[in-house]
Amino acid sequence: METPRFGTYTRRLGSALSLIAPISILIATLPPAAAAPTGPDVSSWQHGDGRLIDWFSVKRAGHNFAMVKATEGLNYINPYFVPDSLLMRAAGLARGTYHYARPNLPPEPQAALYAAVVLGQNGPLDLPPVLDLENSGGLNPAGLIDWTHRYLHTVQALTGRVPIVYTYPNFWRTAMADTTEFTQYPLWIADYRGNAQPEVPGGWNTWTFWQTTDSGSIPGIAGRTDLNVYSGAQGDLARYANVVGLTGSG
Repeated sequence: METPRFGTYTRRLGSALSLIAPISILIATLPPAAAAPTGPDVSSWQHGDGRLIDWFSVKRAGHNFAMVKATEGLNYINPYFVPDSLLMRAAGLARGTYHYARPNLPPEPQAALYAAVVLGQNGPLDLPPVLDLENSGGLNPAGLIDWTHRYLHTVQALTGRVPIVYTYPNFWRTAMADTTEFTQYPLWIADYRGNAQPEVPGGWNTWTFWQTTDSGSIPGIAGRTDLNVYSGAQGDLARYANVVGLTGSG
């Protein structure tokens, strides 16, 4: 290739710089990318001395959703589930609810208890139901995999929504033998190791919610709480939580 003369090179460089300058100004004036939606998950542990959570403060702190424990096993209902549900909705937070699995007990009655308690799962500000699976109940992997299929099928039939599976990597790799049978369900993964992304087991190609810590601090919640981020894997959070139907926005 012929080497350009110095004068030609200088003119070309000047033309290039004249194009770069307005592009740099444009980039500098672009709004920052929207932060990923965040929110806590809570249970009765966040209600020390019977204190209520100030969900309006949680919302003002910039959080978009919250997960609240509803039930556990066959006979436990979180005593703060109803006030938390009502107040977080009043504050404008999308509400997720979860059932803590006790696989030593049959899955269908647990799904029925959960579905009866959660005050509906298809209204405005409702995220899908969640199965919190972190206890094998003494079942071997084949038995636990069967139990989990039965629970998820039942709760989906009762609520009309595809449930989310909450777990953590080591539990899934060991207690569930790293099965890939559940990739049709969104994944909520707990991984506190401070990496740029969480470990995703079980053949999932992505995560939907990531519990990044169990010792976070949020205005309005006394003491430490779990913190979570939404990846956008299921689309816009507003649509996933039926907020669009509430606001009428497109």
